[in-house]
Amino acid sequence: MPVTNVVLAGVGGQGAGLASELLALAALEAGHDVKQGEFHGVAQRGGAVFSHVRFGDRVHSPMAPRGQVDVLVALEKLEALRYAHFVRPGGTVIVNEHEVEPIRVGDQRPYPDDPVGFLRDKGFEVIVLEATRQALELGDHRAANVVLLGALSTSLDIPTDAWERTFTARIPERFLELNRRAFAAGRARENGRTGEREHGRTGGRENVRGE
Repeated sequence: MPVTNVVLAGVGGQGAGLASELLALAALEAGHDVKQGEFHGVAQRGGAVFSHVRFGDRVHSPMAPRGQVDVLVALEKLEALRYAHFVRPGGTVIVNEHEVEPIRVGDQRPYPDDPVGFLRDKGFEVIVLEATRQALELGDHRAANVVLLGALSTSLDIPTDAWERTFTARIPERFLELNRRAFAAGRARENGRTGEREHGRTGGRENVRGE
């Protein structure tokens, strides 16, 4: 199969690194060749963290070229803007409806007004999830990364049993059920959205895509 390119981005403490590790391990479980590259800013102080995960029949480099990423997963809206240049024309951006004020050293620029609208105007398919809220409802805001991973999983060539084996092997037992439920919540949200879109095309009316 052709190489699939995914970038996951967030700030330190949001779990972007763990999400990318789970994705890479699940792709391996599914039999793909996988390369992963992780990059950190001042992560422990809330700096940017992003990872490239590439998988397919044969992958030569851990980092996708700019403009060739199929899906960007952003745990925070500003990070979606920061790494959107990696996404191919018409590619997908999955965004957590969540804002983290960036670290500023002599920079007083305000948080962008409408990151999601900007990305849609650039022609990307933008999927917005209230992943942090969903994770809180499940019992821990830190599971937002796995909610987003669940949404991402619906568009990848990785079977659900590969994800389950990955979770069982990688996540400590005391957190396993929480992460299973977070993953299922993300999958359900995106599967429901896809069903609504299909109904909108076949039911004689246009489906409203704003989340």
